[in-house]
Amino acid sequence: MIAARVWPAPDYTRLTFEARRELRFQVFSVKDPERLVLDIEGVDIGPQLSELQNRITAADPYIAKLRVARNRPGVVRIVLDLKTEVKSQVFSLKPVGEYSHRLVLDLYPLVPPDPLAALLDPRPAAAPPARSVTQDAPKAPLPTPQSQSAPAQPSPPTAAAAASAGTVSPATPRLPSAETVVKASPAPAKMARFATIVIDPGHGGEDPGALGRNGTREKDVTLTIARRLKELIDEEPDLRAVLTRDGDFYIPLPGRVEKARRLKADLLVSIHADAFIKPRARGSSVFALSERRATSEAARWLAKKENEADLIGGVNLGVKDRYLAQTLLDLSQTATIDHSLRLGNAVLAQLGQVNTLHKRRVEQASFAVLKAPDIPSILVETAFISNPEEEARLRDESYQMELARAVLKGIKAYLQKHPPRPQSTVASN
Repeated sequence: MIAARVWPAPDYTRLTFEARRELRFQVFSVKDPERLVLDIEGVDIGPQLSELQNRITAADPYIAKLRVARNRPGVVRIVLDLKTEVKSQVFSLKPVGEYSHRLVLDLYPLVPPDPLAALLDPRPAAAPPARSVTQDAPKAPLPTPQSQSAPAQPSPPTAAAAASAGTVSPATPRLPSAETVVKASPAPAKMARFATIVIDPGHGGEDPGALGRNGTREKDVTLTIARRLKELIDEEPDLRAVLTRDGDFYIPLPGRVEKARRLKADLLVSIHADAFIKPRARGSSVFALSERRATSEAARWLAKKENEADLIGGVNLGVKDRYLAQTLLDLSQTATIDHSLRLGNAVLAQLGQVNTLHKRRVEQASFAVLKAPDIPSILVETAFISNPEEEARLRDESYQMELARAVLKGIKAYLQKHPPRPQSTVASN
């Protein structure tokens, strides 16, 4: 056994067992009290498994206690004493990146957490820290934590117009319409309701993202900046923000899109910290979805790298993405991409006030996390974590706040021109 890790989170708790060869296993549940038993063949009780017993904290929402013992020759039994009844998934992952073979056990609540609860609850959700037992060297800790306008474009089609044109749409689009835009008025447009912004900190859990020369992990930087951005957004009277993750755990890319759609979000902003093979690369970038091809080879390469996060983060490939077919059929996504570009231009203009721009236009590629067919979505590469100078800035609290303020200014500039429609399930809250 190379390593054993546990990643507790409100959404689910994950246990990962890493070995030099594929692990054979059996899993079954026991009632009264609730327990889950995992038998792993061909391993010994080494220090990784022994220490795992001490890594379960009282903050874990699903596991009360973990016990490891030898069941029979060549078989180690892991017993999870559960706090509540759960749904479990067990699957194997082939070697990828720096990982060898992994056996993954996920524990899900019978009723998934409602993202609306996070939106309506004013208290910040404190996710328990991830615990890892591994032979790898420890990573360096992260320290504690004027608008460019796009040319006028036709407003996106309404759901009724899309239906009359024969377009298949999985949900009623909530994109701005011509009726809500204030024309020829110096006063800012007044919002009829809260605008819901979903902030997606890239990577997390098993997937560290890019690594800086000094050990800075992209997943830590993105979460810190995302939390700062959420704080700023929640201070605005007409805006509310929800994080796709508020802790060190991994969410599959389609799951991030699904959370935004369940919230009926008005915008989705995914936060990342770029990396390149040459340390000289620097600057901030903004990306939107492309229906056809990437606007540059670099954009295509980055989209491919980001989309492979599911392989590293650990996704059960036997579970199909229920939005995939709908997204591919939704021809009205052209209007969503148009508004994503407008949002991207507004954010890029503000980022240019605090950092060099890697590209002076919004680039496009097929990013999986941007494929919500009815939510304008952008991916912000805050800086190059592979550049030692920018890595140091990304670790600086004041610079993190500057980046967060720049993104907020871009969001507000976009919403001033394109306020959300009145109807919303959370408009009265």
